[in-house]
Amino acid sequence: MQLRYTFRVYPTPGQQEALSRAFGCARVVFNDALRARQDARASGEPYPSDAALSRALTAAKKTPERAWLGEVSAVVLQQALADLNAAYRNFFASVSGKGKGPKVSPPRYRSRKDHRQAIRFTANARFAVTEGGKLRLPKIGDIAVRWSRELPSAPSSVTIIRDAAGRYFASFVVQASDQPLPEVDTEVGIDLGLTTFAVLSDGTTIATPRFLRRAERRLRRAQKALSRKQKGSCNRNKARVKVAKAHALVRDTRLDWAHKHSTTIIRDNQAVYIEDLCIQGLARTRLAKSVHDAGWGLFTRLLAEKADRYGRYFGKVDRWFPSSRLCSVCGMVDGPKPLSVRTWTCRCGAVHDRDRNAATNILAAGQAERRNACGVQVRPEPVPAPRGEAGTHRQATTV
Repeated sequence: MQLRYTFRVYPTPGQQEALSRAFGCARVVFNDALRARQDARASGEPYPSDAALSRALTAAKKTPERAWLGEVSAVVLQQALADLNAAYRNFFASVSGKGKGPKVSPPRYRSRKDHRQAIRFTANARFAVTEGGKLRLPKIGDIAVRWSRELPSAPSSVTIIRDAAGRYFASFVVQASDQPLPEVDTEVGIDLGLTTFAVLSDGTTIATPRFLRRAERRLRRAQKALSRKQKGSCNRNKARVKVAKAHALVRDTRLDWAHKHSTTIIRDNQAVYIEDLCIQGLARTRLAKSVHDAGWGLFTRLLAEKADRYGRYFGKVDRWFPSSRLCSVCGMVDGPKPLSVRTWTCRCGAVHDRDRNAATNILAAGQAERRNACGVQVRPEPVPAPRGEAGTHRQATTV
């Protein structure tokens, strides 16, 4: 499987200028190729092929208007064309219904005003990690890297990213093998929420960190300072970077927190079951800020990826499953309950904590679905017909 390892890099001022030049050249090549395809569509001609766009790029380097494209690595420019081709493939797959997930829009022009820029070097560029631990890039130089871990194998490509906060990162793509963990006997169901981030079927609770809520005061002050600056001034750019750094801190803290908790859950359980929430729908309600702050989608994605890598099972329960209204003792489905009701009593006399009961039901439903997916017989066996009705069978029913 392919993994991505990202490290912070610290280019010198001269290297930053060279990277900015590479960002601009890749952006121009992408926009030129996109314009060529749009012009072909407007005139009714077929789209230029990938090879035709590559030949056009080679010819453009020989013209006075685009001669400066030769100042950067040719691999960076070819990867910009590859990004455009991938964007078109995703768009056509989405239009034809072959692509999974939400609808994909057609490619758009890249703007030099975007504060996040990226370029990619493949193995053809002959980038390397020096003995001193620096990243050597063609026509840029040796860039200092802050290594937090060793790469499991030789990287096949590296992407240099400059984010909105002005930080630089090197993202390596490496080939890694699965690392199955020793099998354990425990399985767990997880109920996600806002008051409490997660309640596990074994009784463990994970408090809601509220990273965005806790940083709102600092973000508000930084945003107000930005709004007072004159547009186009250097002070406004400095204030913009402060706002971007504040948001980056919230994002990095949330990601680190999600990594730690997801790793703990995957390590301690052989199977993990979670409810398939409609996060996009919940993000359009009055709870939108809290839903985005919780980061349910990020947490669920990390659980699925780590379960696949470490040999664990990860399953989702249907979002319409009445986990909060179903009694985990007798199996009776009670009536609807507002979010303010945190405990309720079933007719059988069982007193349930809303979240703990939902996690228990999610665990049971996930286990049943897993047995069904593995080919276990779940349909009742047919009951033989009474005498006198030979050749017919009656299906067993449950009242």
